[in-house]
Amino acid sequence: MEIADKWIKLGHVVSRILRIVGVSEQIYYYRKKQPSSQVPSTGKGGRPVPGFSMTKAGVPISDGQIQEWLCELLNGETDVYGYRKLTICLQREYNLVINKKKVYRLLDEMEMLQPQRKKRIKHPRRLANNREIAASNELWEMDIKYGYIAGEQRFFYLLCVLDVLDREIIDFHMGLSCEGKHAAGLIQRTLWQRQLFETKQRPVIRTDNGPQFISHVFEEACEAYEVVHERIPPKTPNKNAHIESFHSLLETECLQRYEFGTYQEAYEVVTNYICFYNERRMHGSLFDLAPKLFRQAVAMQQVKAKKIKV
Repeated sequence: MEIADKWIKLGHVVSRILRIVGVSEQIYYYRKKQPSSQVPSTGKGGRPVPGFSMTKAGVPISDGQIQEWLCELLNGETDVYGYRKLTICLQREYNLVINKKKVYRLLDEMEMLQPQRKKRIKHPRRLANNREIAASNELWEMDIKYGYIAGEQRFFYLLCVLDVLDREIIDFHMGLSCEGKHAAGLIQRTLWQRQLFETKQRPVIRTDNGPQFISHVFEEACEAYEVVHERIPPKTPNKNAHIESFHSLLETECLQRYEFGTYQEAYEVVTNYICFYNERRMHGSLFDLAPKLFRQAVAMQQVKAKKIKV
């Protein structure tokens, strides 16, 4: 501060000098106004610590007395309380006008803060691993696409499950809402459609970190159906590239061509497009076959599927 004052008195710009010495303007002007005896010994900005609190009747109570009361509270039946609940106890029992920040500071000075509770994660996140896919039903990708209904001025949700090898949209959920229970039900239907309940083979489900996929109901469904659920890291849509590619096709070849007046119209158009995509639309990486035709050709050994690294 003394160095800053010296250069400022020589006529240099205040803000520039304070930036060089690393002092904020608020602290500088505050200390200029306050006598040195009133400046907090911590060297930080803010008003001085008064050393007392007031009761609702206007009676000052020293910090030492408050700390004694805190010790009594922590040695009684309220010993399990943290600083927030202890603040309420002081306000109710002693009519103190005090906030939780001061109680936290006093407890910290006495080294009597309760240890912070560790959050228990019921379903820990499993990050997406690099894989080499050589057959259908090894890796499925799930994601949500939004569409707009101009006539009703609201959005609809489209949740799809795509097989990475054969690119087929196995099943989908479309509605005006999309929650974890819808994603869980979709997993059950896709397993039935691929007839995987009677086999030990279970696919890996890869999703992003949307609220539907981190919900307890979805995670519990994956455990019940013995399906491995892995989530991609944030801001890495390339880890879910195949379902993102389908969404791009859906946007350019379907959604951008229509202005939906009703939800029923949107449902019919989108359902017809998914049927066209699965059964008739040629796919360049599938030997110019549609996904369903490609899966049938692989099953009949007419073509050999290429391994995919994801």
